[in-house]
Amino acid sequence: MTLDPSSALVLFSGGQDSTTCLAWALSRYERVETIGFAYGQRHVVEMEVREPVRRAIAGLSDDWNRKLGPDRVVSLDVLGQVSVSALTADLPMGQRPDGLPATFVPGRNLVFLTFAAITAYQRRLKYVVAGVCETDFSGYPDCRDDTVKAMQLAINLGMEARLVFETPLMWIDKADTWRLAAQLGGQRLIDLIVGETHTCYLGDRTNRHDWGLGCGTCDACRLRANGWAKYRAG
Repeated sequence: MTLDPSSALVLFSGGQDSTTCLAWALSRYERVETIGFAYGQRHVVEMEVREPVRRAIAGLSDDWNRKLGPDRVVSLDVLGQVSVSALTADLPMGQRPDGLPATFVPGRNLVFLTFAAITAYQRRLKYVVAGVCETDFSGYPDCRDDTVKAMQLAINLGMEARLVFETPLMWIDKADTWRLAAQLGGQRLIDLIVGETHTCYLGDRTNRHDWGLGCGTCDACRLRANGWAKYRAG
């Protein structure tokens, strides 16, 4: 299988991190496609914002519009059935007895990376881009660099491929994620992320803050808000 070295598949949820990763990929590769996953998530509203955000980011640049290819959504409802968490059921958020966040969905990123890799392989896209990060995150073990590297090795061995997993946010915090977006797309991309993307775990699209829409109290909103404050402080 020959993979196109000028191509990438971005795991795209319609949130801040994946939107920044999509801009990053569009700045680097000639052919960029996106993939999303419907897994019974509590904040299912993120699936509704994906396409408007995709259209908006394509509209920021003729070059990006030319490069942006198809999107596909994969149904993984079974994940929500077997991996019970505060993201897939109406359960209280907070911390589990083992110290992990109640919003941790066991195996989620492992499954996402596997299905993304299968899609990239079939589409002959060499790079798989994911917005995972272990510098400034909610404490999910499947966001760690070691996890991603292990998955890349296992998938390439199992598929006799040379796919490359890219994680441009892995070693930067949320303030630097805002700065990266500004470097990639200027104020127009920042405004798009603030006004259109969705991060809130509770699916809140009614409360507006200077950093975007959300409840303001869940881990996702807290990280986004703190990063915004540091970014704005310079």
